Amino acid sequence: MNIDAIENGIVIDHITAGKAMKLYSLLKLDELDAQVAIIKNASSRKMGRKDIIKIDAEIEVNLDAIGYVDPSATVSVIRNGKLDAKHNLDLPEKLVNVIKCRNPRCITSTEQELDHVFRLTDTEHKVYRCIYCESKAKKL
Repeated sequence: MNIDAIENGIVIDHITAGKAMKLYSLLKLDELDAQVAIIKNASSRKMGRKDIIKIDAEIEVNLDAIGYVDPSATVSVIRNGKLDAKHNLDLPEKLVNVIKCRNPRCITSTEQELDHVFRLTDTEHKVYRCIYCESKAKKL
């Protein structure tokens, strides 16, 4: 399989196999007017299998959203055909407008202009809680 190199864009690599479509949806890549390649179950010496997303456009991606879905992923920024920056991710301490609170009594249900903010409360189990009502976020 051949996927051309990117001249200017983003490569999200080392995605745990099977999580690329979640990232595609969460980052709203379907709304882009650019080429997006999703490589699922690629061979990897370190991981066995991995997913890769290549975006052939210079866009801002939400690193917190990517870290939330898969903290082992890496994000490489390509400019003029060369690696310009590489970001190794971690679980973000705070998520803003990445996920929505499911609690119907939460203030974010009635006050639509409020940001949906979640804090990491348990790193080991990847538990995020709404800062307004303390509801636990649904796991991806």
